[in-house]
Amino acid sequence: MDSRAEQHGCAHYARGCRIRAPCCGEVFGCRHCHNEAKNSLQVEPRHRHEIPRHEIKKVICSLCSKEQDVQQNCSDCGACMGKYFCAKCNFFDDDISKNQYHCDGCGICRTGGMDNFFHCEKCGCCYGNVLKDSHHCVERAMHHNCPVCFEYLFDSTMDISVLHCGHTIHLECLNEMRVHHHYSCPVCSRSACDMSDAWQKLDEEVAATPMPEFYQKKMVWILCNDCGATSSVRFHVLAQKCPGCRSYNTRETRGGPAVAAAAACSRV
Repeated sequence: MDSRAEQHGCAHYARGCRIRAPCCGEVFGCRHCHNEAKNSLQVEPRHRHEIPRHEIKKVICSLCSKEQDVQQNCSDCGACMGKYFCAKCNFFDDDISKNQYHCDGCGICRTGGMDNFFHCEKCGCCYGNVLKDSHHCVERAMHHNCPVCFEYLFDSTMDISVLHCGHTIHLECLNEMRVHHHYSCPVCSRSACDMSDAWQKLDEEVAATPMPEFYQKKMVWILCNDCGATSSVRFHVLAQKCPGCRSYNTRETRGGPAVAAAAACSRV
């Protein structure tokens, strides 16, 4: 019975049942199948919608086609419709190698094993234990769209990276940014990785590129995107270095600290 059940499912999950969507009454392999069909660009905007996963009430057994209330074992043939079953999320999955678990804080099921993650109340999501005492908290950090592809991050099935600044992004999107030599957070412009080697190379390039005498005494105000400090520094055509944190991730401002502070507020 189990071997037969594993042959059923959809492109997203191996499972022994289908779901009846409470929103439109149609039958789909899973919520992702529904959302791909009903929330795509091919559907008229007024008809687009996503399934409310917690409102699913009926499932159809893939072996005997019995429609029934949400439960792990079929009420008719007794087949297990999901080796992992969550009655809170109405979720079934035969692939238990994912180490699924339900997080009451998130309100949904996650993968990776409960012992390997913790729920951050301020960020409003689960993070790996390696970030427990080191991540920068951002209010509801995962309850936003990816700043690159704009997919909603909280229930995304793709891997997600937490940047040094606390903002979140798809790991795939972050890698794509790096391929195109973009190394700062798309939200706040802080460096998204260790840039010390790049700053050292810039030091060498600045030292090897003396400014003409006319510009040698020119001073400009800069705002550091990494530490948030404002400073008055000597102008250089290549880059301006923050005297505090030694970062070159800076931008020139039109005035002193008051103007820079207003600029910083506008980007948060």
